Amino acid sequence: MTAPWDDWNHVLKLDPDKELPDGVTYGDLCATGTDAIEIGGTTGMTEENMSAVIRACAEHDVPLYQEPSNPSVVVEEEALDGYLVPTVFNAGSPFWITGAHKEWIRLEGDLEWDRTWTEAYIVMNPAADVAELTEADCDLSADDVAAYATVAERMFGQEIVYLEYSGTYGDEEVVAAAGDAVSDSALFYGGGIHDYDSAHRMAAHADVIVVGNLAHDRGVEAVRETVEAANDA
Repeated sequence: MTAPWDDWNHVLKLDPDKELPDGVTYGDLCATGTDAIEIGGTTGMTEENMSAVIRACAEHDVPLYQEPSNPSVVVEEEALDGYLVPTVFNAGSPFWITGAHKEWIRLEGDLEWDRTWTEAYIVMNPAADVAELTEADCDLSADDVAAYATVAERMFGQEIVYLEYSGTYGDEEVVAAAGDAVSDSALFYGGGIHDYDSAHRMAAHADVIVVGNLAHDRGVEAVRETVEAANDA
Protein backbone atom coordinates (compact mmCIF):
# COMPACT_ATOMS: atom_id res chain seq x y z
CA MET A 1 0.00 0.00 0.00
CA THR A 2 1.45 3.37 -0.99
CA ALA A 3 1.75 6.30 1.38
CA PRO A 4 1.32 9.95 0.39
CA TRP A 5 4.99 10.69 1.10
CA ASP A 6 6.43 7.85 -0.99
CA ASP A 7 7.31 10.29 -3.78
CA TRP A 8 8.17 13.27 -1.60
CA ASN A 9 11.64 14.77 -1.31
CA HIS A 10 10.75 18.11 0.27
CA VAL A 11 8.14 19.40 2.70
CA LEU A 12 7.60 23.05 3.56
CA LYS A 13 6.43 23.52 7.14
CA LEU A 14 4.61 26.79 7.83
CA ASP A 15 4.15 28.11 11.36
CA PRO A 16 0.89 30.04 11.84
CA ASP A 17 2.46 31.97 14.73
CA LYS A 18 5.18 33.47 12.50
CA GLU A 19 4.99 36.23 9.92
CA LEU A 20 6.07 35.93 6.30
CA PRO A 21 8.71 38.27 4.83
CA ASP A 22 7.47 41.50 3.30
CA GLY A 23 5.90 40.92 -0.10
CA VAL A 24 5.76 37.13 0.26
CA THR A 25 2.40 35.35 0.15
CA TYR A 26 1.41 31.80 1.00
CA GLY A 27 0.66 31.35 -2.67
CA ASP A 28 4.25 32.25 -3.53
CA LEU A 29 5.52 29.60 -1.11
CA CYS A 30 3.10 26.96 -2.41
CA ALA A 31 4.54 27.57 -5.89
CA THR A 32 8.16 26.79 -4.90
CA GLY A 33 7.87 23.19 -6.09
CA THR A 34 7.70 21.65 -2.63
CA ASP A 35 5.99 18.27 -2.54
CA ALA A 36 3.71 19.13 0.37
CA ILE A 37 2.83 21.86 2.84
CA GLU A 38 2.69 20.99 6.54
CA ILE A 39 1.06 23.54 8.83
CA GLY A 40 2.03 23.48 12.47
CA GLY A 41 4.22 24.74 15.28
CA THR A 42 4.89 24.33 18.98
CA THR A 43 3.87 27.61 20.60
CA GLY A 44 1.17 30.14 19.82
CA MET A 45 -1.01 27.64 17.99
CA THR A 46 -4.75 28.33 17.89
CA GLU A 47 -7.56 26.94 15.80
CA GLU A 48 -7.98 30.42 14.33
CA ASN A 49 -4.42 30.94 13.11
CA MET A 50 -4.20 27.36 11.89
CA SER A 51 -7.41 27.83 9.89
CA ALA A 52 -6.19 31.09 8.37
CA VAL A 53 -3.03 29.49 6.96
CA ILE A 54 -4.89 26.40 5.80
CA ARG A 55 -7.38 28.54 3.89
CA ALA A 56 -4.60 30.63 2.33
CA CYS A 57 -2.77 27.53 1.11
CA ALA A 58 -5.89 25.63 0.07
CA GLU A 59 -6.28 27.86 -2.97
CA HIS A 60 -3.18 26.31 -4.51
CA ASP A 61 -2.50 22.91 -6.00
CA VAL A 62 -0.13 21.37 -3.45
CA PRO A 63 -0.85 18.59 -0.91
CA LEU A 64 -1.79 20.16 2.41
CA TYR A 65 -1.42 18.62 5.88
CA GLN A 66 -1.94 19.83 9.41
CA GLU A 67 0.54 18.89 12.13
CA PRO A 68 -1.44 19.61 15.31
CA SER A 69 0.60 20.27 18.45
CA ASN A 70 -2.34 19.40 20.70
CA PRO A 71 -5.97 18.30 20.29
CA SER A 72 -7.41 21.78 20.83
CA VAL A 73 -5.97 23.15 17.58
CA VAL A 74 -7.09 20.39 15.24
CA VAL A 75 -8.94 21.91 12.29
CA GLU A 76 -11.52 19.93 10.35
CA GLU A 77 -11.12 21.23 6.82
CA GLU A 78 -11.98 19.42 3.61
CA ALA A 79 -9.06 21.23 1.98
CA LEU A 80 -6.63 19.21 4.10
CA ASP A 81 -5.19 16.05 2.60
CA GLY A 82 -4.63 14.75 6.09
CA TYR A 83 -3.07 15.03 9.52
CA LEU A 84 0.52 14.23 10.50
CA VAL A 85 0.48 13.78 14.27
CA PRO A 86 3.74 13.85 16.25
CA THR A 87 4.48 11.34 18.98
CA VAL A 88 7.78 12.26 20.66
CA PHE A 89 9.67 9.05 21.34
CA ASN A 90 12.34 10.67 23.52
CA ALA A 91 9.91 12.85 25.48
CA GLY A 92 10.41 12.98 29.23
CA SER A 93 6.67 13.33 29.75
CA PRO A 94 4.45 10.47 28.59
CA PHE A 95 1.78 13.01 27.71
CA TRP A 96 3.68 13.73 24.47
CA ILE A 97 4.10 10.04 23.65
CA THR A 98 0.51 8.84 24.05
CA GLY A 99 -1.29 11.13 26.51
CA ALA A 100 -2.23 13.94 24.14
CA HIS A 101 -3.31 11.37 21.58
CA LYS A 102 -5.53 9.61 24.10
CA GLU A 103 -7.18 12.93 24.90
CA TRP A 104 -7.82 13.60 21.22
CA ILE A 105 -9.58 10.26 20.87
CA ARG A 106 -11.50 10.74 24.13
CA LEU A 107 -12.74 14.17 23.10
CA GLU A 108 -13.39 13.56 19.42
CA GLY A 109 -14.26 9.87 19.24
CA ASP A 110 -13.59 8.21 15.91
CA LEU A 111 -11.05 10.08 13.77
CA GLU A 112 -10.62 10.14 10.03
CA TRP A 113 -8.17 7.27 10.19
CA ASP A 114 -7.83 6.99 6.43
CA ARG A 115 -6.06 10.35 6.38
CA THR A 116 -4.39 10.45 9.80
CA TRP A 117 -0.81 9.31 10.31
CA THR A 118 1.67 9.58 13.17
CA GLU A 119 5.25 10.80 13.02
CA ALA A 120 7.73 9.19 15.42
CA TYR A 121 9.63 12.29 16.48
CA ILE A 122 13.16 12.13 17.86
CA VAL A 123 13.89 15.64 19.14
CA MET A 124 17.57 16.60 19.14
CA ASN A 125 17.91 20.32 19.96
CA PRO A 126 17.58 20.87 23.73
CA ALA A 127 17.09 24.63 23.24
CA ALA A 128 14.08 24.19 20.96
CA ASP A 129 10.56 24.94 22.15
CA VAL A 130 9.48 21.39 21.35
CA ALA A 131 12.28 19.94 23.48
CA GLU A 132 11.39 22.12 26.46
CA LEU A 133 7.67 21.48 26.11
CA THR A 134 8.05 17.71 25.92
CA GLU A 135 10.99 17.50 28.36
CA ALA A 136 12.87 15.60 25.68
CA ASP A 137 16.15 13.84 26.41
CA CYS A 138 18.30 15.25 23.62
CA ASP A 139 21.63 13.90 24.89
CA LEU A 140 21.61 11.08 22.37
CA SER A 141 24.45 9.41 20.49
CA ALA A 142 24.15 8.15 16.93
CA ASP A 143 23.59 4.65 18.37
CA ASP A 144 20.80 5.96 20.61
CA VAL A 145 19.07 7.63 17.68
CA ALA A 146 19.42 4.54 15.52
CA ALA A 147 17.91 2.46 18.33
CA TYR A 148 14.97 4.85 18.70
CA ALA A 149 14.42 4.69 14.94
CA THR A 150 14.45 0.89 15.05
CA VAL A 151 12.01 0.83 17.98
CA ALA A 152 9.71 3.22 16.11
CA GLU A 153 9.73 1.11 12.97
CA ARG A 154 9.93 -2.45 14.27
CA MET A 155 8.13 -2.32 17.61
CA PHE A 156 5.58 0.42 17.00
CA GLY A 157 5.06 0.18 13.25
CA GLN A 158 5.65 3.87 12.62
CA GLU A 159 5.66 4.76 8.94
CA ILE A 160 7.50 8.05 9.51
CA VAL A 161 10.55 8.58 11.71
CA TYR A 162 11.13 12.31 12.09
CA LEU A 163 14.56 13.49 13.24
CA GLU A 164 13.93 17.04 14.49
CA TYR A 165 16.80 19.45 15.15
CA SER A 166 14.35 22.37 15.13
CA GLY A 167 16.22 25.50 14.13
CA THR A 168 19.77 24.16 14.20
CA TYR A 169 21.63 22.11 11.60
CA GLY A 170 21.99 18.52 12.69
CA ASP A 171 24.84 16.05 12.89
CA GLU A 172 25.02 14.34 9.51
CA GLU A 173 26.47 11.17 11.05
CA VAL A 174 23.49 10.92 13.37
CA VAL A 175 21.05 11.43 10.51
CA ALA A 176 22.89 8.81 8.46
CA ALA A 177 22.69 6.36 11.38
CA ALA A 178 18.93 6.90 11.61
CA GLY A 179 18.60 6.36 7.87
CA ASP A 180 20.59 3.14 8.05
CA ALA A 181 18.45 1.87 10.93
CA VAL A 182 15.14 1.95 9.04
CA SER A 183 14.19 -0.01 5.98
CA ASP A 184 10.45 0.48 5.53
CA SER A 185 9.80 3.70 7.44
CA ALA A 186 10.45 7.03 5.75
CA LEU A 187 13.06 9.19 7.46
CA PHE A 188 12.09 12.86 7.68
CA TYR A 189 14.74 15.39 8.70
CA GLY A 190 14.08 18.95 9.88
CA GLY A 191 16.36 21.63 11.25
CA GLY A 192 18.71 24.37 10.12
CA ILE A 193 18.44 23.86 6.38
CA HIS A 194 19.26 27.29 4.97
CA ASP A 195 20.59 26.91 1.42
CA TYR A 196 21.19 24.51 -1.46
CA ASP A 197 24.24 22.86 0.08
CA SER A 198 22.75 22.16 3.49
CA ALA A 199 19.59 20.81 1.88
CA HIS A 200 21.56 18.62 -0.52
CA ARG A 201 23.72 17.16 2.25
CA MET A 202 20.79 16.20 4.45
CA ALA A 203 18.73 14.92 1.53
CA ALA A 204 21.51 12.41 0.90
CA HIS A 205 20.66 10.77 4.26
CA ALA A 206 16.94 11.40 4.70
CA ASP A 207 14.03 10.41 2.48
CA VAL A 208 12.33 13.78 3.03
CA ILE A 209 13.76 17.09 4.21
CA VAL A 210 11.49 19.52 6.02
CA VAL A 211 12.16 23.23 5.64
CA GLY A 212 10.42 25.65 7.98
CA ASN A 213 12.10 28.75 9.41
CA LEU A 214 13.68 29.56 6.06
CA ALA A 215 10.31 30.47 4.58
CA HIS A 216 9.61 32.92 7.39
CA ASP A 217 13.14 34.34 7.49
CA ARG A 218 14.18 34.58 3.85
CA GLY A 219 11.24 33.81 1.63
CA VAL A 220 10.57 32.23 -1.72
CA GLU A 221 13.89 32.01 -3.54
CA ALA A 222 15.67 30.51 -0.55
CA VAL A 223 12.98 27.84 -0.23
CA ARG A 224 13.08 27.13 -3.96
CA GLU A 225 16.84 26.46 -3.70
CA THR A 226 16.20 23.78 -1.09
CA VAL A 227 13.55 22.16 -3.27
CA GLU A 228 16.04 21.93 -6.12
CA ALA A 229 18.65 20.45 -3.80
CA ALA A 230 16.28 17.82 -2.44
CA ASN A 231 15.34 16.77 -5.96
CA ASP A 232 19.00 16.66 -7.03
CA ALA A 233 20.17 14.47 -4.14
